[in-house]
Amino acid sequence: MRSLLILWICVWLHGCATPQLQTASNITRIPELMPDSAIMQDGYELPLSVWQPQGEPGSIVLALHGFNDYRNAFAAPGNYLSDHGVLLIAYDQRGFGETAQRGIWPGDKQLADDVVTLSRLLCEKYPRQPLYLLGVSMGGAVAINASQDSNCVKGIILVAPAVWGWQSMPWWQGSLLRSMAHISPGLSLTGEGLDIVPSDNIEMLRALGRDPLVIKETRVDAIYGLTDLMAAASRDGASLDGAVLLLYGAHDEIIPPDPTCELLASLPGGRDRRWRAVLYPEGYHMLLRDLQAAAVYRDILAWLDNPAARLPSGMEVSLQSPRLQALCGSGFSAPTTDR
Repeated sequence: MRSLLILWICVWLHGCATPQLQTASNITRIPELMPDSAIMQDGYELPLSVWQPQGEPGSIVLALHGFNDYRNAFAAPGNYLSDHGVLLIAYDQRGFGETAQRGIWPGDKQLADDVVTLSRLLCEKYPRQPLYLLGVSMGGAVAINASQDSNCVKGIILVAPAVWGWQSMPWWQGSLLRSMAHISPGLSLTGEGLDIVPSDNIEMLRALGRDPLVIKETRVDAIYGLTDLMAAASRDGASLDGAVLLLYGAHDEIIPPDPTCELLASLPGGRDRRWRAVLYPEGYHMLLRDLQAAAVYRDILAWLDNPAARLPSGMEVSLQSPRLQALCGSGFSAPTTDR
């Protein structure tokens, strides 16, 4: 009890430690899109991969990976979409993959600013094609936060978006994370023993375990920063204005149903159908790499071709859908006001 009291006094005074952010650069330059990287305004280099279709692309997709992952997460969907005339570009977000200061949280504003810069560069390079964002988990949260300033983006695809912020966590869980982030921000956690299944694709999960570019040990202050990001995305989701496709797996054990349902319940109503949601009964968190990922690719392609088209999987849900009600529970209520 004495140790616990000291811990709480230390956190209350904020005198023990401070969550670390990436060191800022004093460089100022014109952002530039290179063949295999993008240079940001502060000189930071973001490695990128491009899946180029034959001939002129019908649309452009800028893909944002999840927490501790990197651009290779989009290899399979990139190949599929490029075979069907879509150009997909994925990059390593700051602190992940092959970027500088790997493992150190860059700050949610910086992550969003990079999306805005890259979106502008792509719209300038491909002025005749519509640009869409594809955000997976953490990448979905970044896409939501960046959408207010990405004026040339035509729509957003959110795959299991990370919206599990402070407001959705049990009080004890949030308090523990805040305490650890201010007492031992550099402490690394592995997640071993949590008994969480992110996908039914076991071979893929084993390959990720062998991939040196996938972060295996996470700093506590990075998790703290991620939670801030998710909280902001949860708040900003209701103000999204444009075509949005939200994809979620019924077996997702990473982002619980409750915060996802809260996001859906906060959406503006209306008859324009710009918001669409798909609930995959056999899907897990890693929908783009699950065993049934092909069904997800087909839905994404159909939506890119026509955001109002019928989706091939047949798994779309409305806000009043019994399947969505069953996932979200009896307390779920959909908005009723029109946009």
